[in-house]
Amino acid sequence: MAFLPTSPITGATVAGLTLPTYTVATDTPPGINAKQFAVTALGGTQTGVDVHSVSKPFTITMFRPSLLRMLPAVNPLTGTLKNIPVNTYKVITRKGAMPAANQIPAGCRVTTMIEVPAGVDTFEPEEVRAMLSAHIGCLSQQSDGITSTVLTGVL
Repeated sequence: MAFLPTSPITGATVAGLTLPTYTVATDTPPGINAKQFAVTALGGTQTGVDVHSVSKPFTITMFRPSLLRMLPAVNPLTGTLKNIPVNTYKVITRKGAMPAANQIPAGCRVTTMIEVPAGVDTFEPEEVRAMLSAHIGCLSQQSDGITSTVLTGVL
């Protein structure tokens, strides 16, 4: 299944937000190897949070490699693979926010980069599934702790 968030997206539990949801609409991505969605409406209680605009973007974008790489030929003498290429995927969430009173908005960004060596996707797809399940589950489970660390600098 392709990257296609179901709207509204239910936000993770974070202090200061009550039952947050994010209505998204398809947006024009920055490149042909991407899909992008803009947050057009908010649900729950999110006092002070703005939806997407030109000056304060609120987007979620997924990129795939512009050229998907495959395994090279096996060395006929050694029977091993050399220099296994990696396919890199990214999910980036952008949010404009004011750094101080009477200032222009600055861009905040969260980037998750997913690197999968060529061949793993077909030889051991269950390992990729487990990796992503654990990563996304941990981010979701620890969303409030991660938010606190980003806001206070205390890990």
